[in-house]
Amino acid sequence: MPVKPDKAMILAAGLGVRMRPLTERMPKPLVSVAGRPLLDHVLDKLGDAGVSEAVVNVHYLPDQIIAHVGARKLPRVIISDERNEALGTGGGVVKALPLLGEAPFFHLNADTLWIDGVRPNLTRLAEAFDPARMDILLLMAPTASSIGYEGNGDYAMLPDGALRKRREHQVVPFVYAGVAIMSPTIFASAPRGEFSLTKTFDAANEQERLFGLRLDGTWMHVGTPDAIGAAEEAFLESVA
Repeated sequence: MPVKPDKAMILAAGLGVRMRPLTERMPKPLVSVAGRPLLDHVLDKLGDAGVSEAVVNVHYLPDQIIAHVGARKLPRVIISDERNEALGTGGGVVKALPLLGEAPFFHLNADTLWIDGVRPNLTRLAEAFDPARMDILLLMAPTASSIGYEGNGDYAMLPDGALRKRREHQVVPFVYAGVAIMSPTIFASAPRGEFSLTKTFDAANEQERLFGLRLDGTWMHVGTPDAIGAAEEAFLESVA
């Protein structure tokens, strides 16, 4: 039986440059969509999935995030403070590893936003994660049905879920939805200091231990202020 991760890491340290002017005085994870901050949407889903602890890293306007999550019980939030150092998406995880333990953990971007289908995607991800075959399992959103996304995709996906990275000038059908399960062992040879999580994905891919699971539901790319309206419209339709 697969074991659902009990801990999670949420990346909340970014500058939110593309979300200006909303992020000039507020970190992007606290920007509100459909009546709740982006970070709360993520934490709520983790709580519903039974996750007891979430490590949240902070760098830009950190005190606002620390104050916001202070009273949260499920999941309980542990802060990984990066206010004095820019570590990037990969370095932030490496710094937080002592807080995450030795078991596979959920990994989420604080600004990722999705509406679940029939079954919660975090549950589906946990059931699909096979540590014997995988170091990383990414939740993959179909580009054609995602809201607010206009790129060329990130990966093609084979029938068994194995991922193949998009080559330059290629268009592929899936985009990484900012939700994953990762085994901490993949970071054993990771560099210290600032680096991108993409390097870790590439390392797992080279070892054929990077897999994907198709998202069931709707993924929303809320990258700019203009994208908030479309995301809120999708939320209203989902509860109508």
